[in-house]
Amino acid sequence: MLQTIDLWLHTTPLGEFLLTMFLSMAPVAELRVGLPLGAAMGLPLPAAFIAAVIGNMLPVPFIILFVRRAFAWIRRRLPPLHSFIDRLERRAESKRELVYRYQTLGLLILVAIPLPGTGAWTGALVAALMDLRMKKALPAIFCGVVIAGLLISLLTASVTAL
Repeated sequence: MLQTIDLWLHTTPLGEFLLTMFLSMAPVAELRVGLPLGAAMGLPLPAAFIAAVIGNMLPVPFIILFVRRAFAWIRRRLPPLHSFIDRLERRAESKRELVYRYQTLGLLILVAIPLPGTGAWTGALVAALMDLRMKKALPAIFCGVVIAGLLISLLTASVTAL
């Protein structure tokens, strides 16, 4: 059964699209990994871009809405993870200055830079910890994801052209 699913994910356009989406949902990888892998699997670059942007954006509203409650729950119920949660919060706090100074433009820039420690997950965490309203945070994060996707697409196209 698992071999059939694996084969389907790697050999059909819909499977490749979904796999690219799932890879782009991952916290550290995001679309920086999902988009090039989607193109490497055989998806046309525009389809890989769309799948990566959708996948990268899917967790964002949930992070903004629920991360503070999730952190509080983890602190109460899972004390060994307390230091991990503290590290995540400190990491988001280190990015806070950029967002605080420039508001939604700062959030867009934070998400648009396709480097480790930036991206939609970090942007959503910073937005949640700063109590930014969803109607301000989501468009900024979306625009940042699109810009990051365009940059990664250019890099992917350049590498494949070699």
